[in-house]
Amino acid sequence: MKSLYWITALAIAWLLSACGGGSSTPLASPNVQTSKLAYGSPVAIYVGVSQLNQGITFNATLCPGLYQVQSPSPLYLAYTCTPTGTGTMVFTATDSGGKVLLTQNFTIPEPHVTLVTSMGTVVLELNPNAAPTTVNNFLKYVDSGFYANMIFHRVIAGFVIQSGGFTPGLNSVSPVYPAINLETPNGLSNLTGTLAMARTTDPNSATSQFYINVADNTNLDYVDSNNPGYAVFGKVLTGLDVVNSIAKVSTHTINGYSDVPVSDVIITSASRTQ
Repeated sequence: MKSLYWITALAIAWLLSACGGGSSTPLASPNVQTSKLAYGSPVAIYVGVSQLNQGITFNATLCPGLYQVQSPSPLYLAYTCTPTGTGTMVFTATDSGGKVLLTQNFTIPEPHVTLVTSMGTVVLELNPNAAPTTVNNFLKYVDSGFYANMIFHRVIAGFVIQSGGFTPGLNSVSPVYPAINLETPNGLSNLTGTLAMARTTDPNSATSQFYINVADNTNLDYVDSNNPGYAVFGKVLTGLDVVNSIAKVSTHTINGYSDVPVSDVIITSASRTQ
């Protein structure tokens, strides 16, 4: 929350009424607008003002650390914060006595990542509310351009397609960020079309490699601490037909790696599109 020197037209009307003067009819609330809302990206919030006063506190749910920045206009104040969840962001203004003067809702959408592959385009929708650490890790790799020119190096019909560790020619690429903690159980299951992280036998070893389920693989879900499963963190929004086509390509064993496509299936680009 951020305490500011501000009073809205609505607050002016309330104060005049409380003092026994002025109209008892509330005036129109101020205009509140935001820049484009996106999970994990700083957002600007602009609030129209009529005059300044002490004791007003602002808060934005799902967007902690709200603080004031320089406004490009004297007609409104400007603030910024970074959304840490998706869904309804509630922006409120509260006076020093705890009275809510203004409430306005905004929607923070789920992040989308578009994979352009040599066999078509796949759009992934991520779920940071269920798996924030996993989503943040994946987005770091996406934003850094890490997945460009990666291949689907493990393809098993009726099971999964996997990428994030090899370039054409089955050349291994080392991860650039530390391994993350396993986020299971998180309410998500390894069902057809879901996106999850690959890992070693160490539950907390996932880095850059991910897979897409092409069947209901509930055997990969959390069972107990001895069988912690694999963390699902999103789903295919569009392009499941492309995923299914990749799953049907011919594979072979090469350099000790099985289920490798005979012809490379390449991710030409991976970018955040929402």
